[in-house]
Amino acid sequence: MNASAITVPVHTSAPALPSPWQAMGGVLRRDLRLALRRKAEWLGAVFFFVLVAALFPLAIGPEPATLRLIGPGVLWVAALLASMLSLNRLFEADHQDGSLEQLALSAAPLSWLVAAKLLAHWLISGLPLVLLSPLLGLQFGLGSEALGMLALTLLIGTPVLSLLGAIGAALTLGVRGGGVLQSLLLLPLYVPVLVFGTGAVDAQMRGLGAEAHVSVLLALLLGSAAFSPWACAAALRLALE
Repeated sequence: MNASAITVPVHTSAPALPSPWQAMGGVLRRDLRLALRRKAEWLGAVFFFVLVAALFPLAIGPEPATLRLIGPGVLWVAALLASMLSLNRLFEADHQDGSLEQLALSAAPLSWLVAAKLLAHWLISGLPLVLLSPLLGLQFGLGSEALGMLALTLLIGTPVLSLLGAIGAALTLGVRGGGVLQSLLLLPLYVPVLVFGTGAVDAQMRGLGAEAHVSVLLALLLGSAAFSPWACAAALRLALE
């Protein structure tokens, strides 16, 4: 037998699939890059937060005691409404261009990929509110301790707003008039976050201690972080059927 006629079988292995953590990192980087290209979509919510917080002192008047009393509530309500404004495009753009279907068909769990999208959403729409809150709180005459507690409660509370809001965005995806229905679904869920967030700042201002309020906010964050990605994934699969 001619030695040149002997063929050696070549075994080719299939390319290794990315791990769920790698898939999450890819989705996170993609959404952050898209956000940098579409600055108007998330800057609008930040400007809304700044405008609402800046106009209230002009409407109420320069009385320091009144401004200190309403300041935490005004800033928290402004952050809540700004968070709702930023939810409109959370899944809609991916649904329109087919990216959402590709995520649902990928080997990585959809709930993990949704968690990455929610983290990106908070980084571009929630974190700026946290960073701006101490500066805006100065015009209400809040002291340093109150400003620190305000930033802390927003740091804990704004991710809860994003996580709970994502459930409403997923449930109303592709529904005509979904914005109104989304607001009706989310406002009752947002009330506890608003109450304990403002209550923590008020308790700090009165010297009563805000540990209990902060503990409740942390519990809400842990609960929503565990439940929201799974619930969003289930709702998105229903929307794609």
